[in-house]
Amino acid sequence: MAAHTDTFDLARLSITSGEARRLELDVALDGFDFGGQRYAVEPSRVPITLDATRMVGGGWSLRLRFSAHVDGPCMRCLAGAKPVIEVDAREVDQPGEGEELDSPYLEKGVLDLHAWARDALALALPAQILCRPDCAGLCPVCGEDLNTAGPDHHHESEPDPRWAKLRELRFE
Repeated sequence: MAAHTDTFDLARLSITSGEARRLELDVALDGFDFGGQRYAVEPSRVPITLDATRMVGGGWSLRLRFSAHVDGPCMRCLAGAKPVIEVDAREVDQPGEGEELDSPYLEKGVLDLHAWARDALALALPAQILCRPDCAGLCPVCGEDLNTAGPDHHHESEPDPRWAKLRELRFE
């Protein structure tokens, strides 16, 4: 069983430039709000793979990988959706080489795995969380679930109110 941690002290690895380590850890991930709906992350303690490589000059090259189920309502039909989100995130921290090479998750050799995993999951989310890729959604007229409605489901279209005066014309 992997060790549970929300932060990890990279100095404990005792590796020199060019060396790398692969770690199997568990990180707690909280539920989140997305598109006005609440979603849970399952399992709440997600097993992750962390690859840490020591770079020349004292920096770090980091890779975080995990998969998690996101459980909540489908954004089209409101039925339950539970897609698997695959996360593969990378960070580089090279001190003294500019802001773009300073990782916000690494401070004084301590890696904030909880914050990095949360942000990486948020970036890996699709634009819409769906119950299935071909979800038809809800009928805009009556609200029926179009995934379960038959092919004969339809409504008579209302006449366009902009043409109402033309309907009053009588040709005799």
